[in-house]
Amino acid sequence: MNRTYHKWFSASLHRHMEMLVFGHGGKAVLFFPTRMARFYDYENWGIVEALKDKLENGELQLFCVDSVDSESFYNHWVHPVARIERHLQYEQYILTEVLPVMQTENKGDYFEVAGCSMGAYHAINLAMKHPTLFKKVISMSGRYDLTQQIDDFKDLFDGYRDENIYFNMPLQFMANMEDDAVLNAIRKVEIIMAVGETDPFINSNRAFGHLLSAKQIPHQLYVWDNYAHRPRYWKQMVRLYL
Repeated sequence: MNRTYHKWFSASLHRHMEMLVFGHGGKAVLFFPTRMARFYDYENWGIVEALKDKLENGELQLFCVDSVDSESFYNHWVHPVARIERHLQYEQYILTEVLPVMQTENKGDYFEVAGCSMGAYHAINLAMKHPTLFKKVISMSGRYDLTQQIDDFKDLFDGYRDENIYFNMPLQFMANMEDDAVLNAIRKVEIIMAVGETDPFINSNRAFGHLLSAKQIPHQLYVWDNYAHRPRYWKQMVRLYL
């Protein structure tokens, strides 16, 4: 299996960022890590190995990016304004630095975006905001409004709200979206969500599914047995959905 390591100083984030690329061709998958996880965790957890045949056969190429969640959503030492602004810088890093690398490394025109847990939020948020960039989005064990407290998962903005937060919470901004051009672009994206039946985020998935249906946006929501919010389940999910 082809494996390449990338590291460069990000102009968007003003720090070094790292990325692992697996495979040599096929569908290019931008793969976001879990909450405050690292670019190498999917490899360490055996999730990359679960896709070995597809990667070696040139069916898939994985681009495992790093996160800055500890500097944005989970940086409780700074004001919520600074948290969302750091996230927006990260989004620019993805759009203006990572995607060009993907386009250089992969000569195809089929780009997917995927993630597990917090990575699922990143995947859905990016795809809904920039639907023309991706043919498919795969969200595993995600939640789609970080301002909601769900069991032990707190509101990541401590009750503070502003426009930047609103436009990065898919359950919020999608509810009021009326731009036909954007909605039609989203309707062309294959949307897959998977979540465990006892996952605390299942209601977030169902609510987002209902919202998509109300907007006449095709999608698939798969409910797995039990909690399913663990690498051993994600290894099975990537085989089915990526």
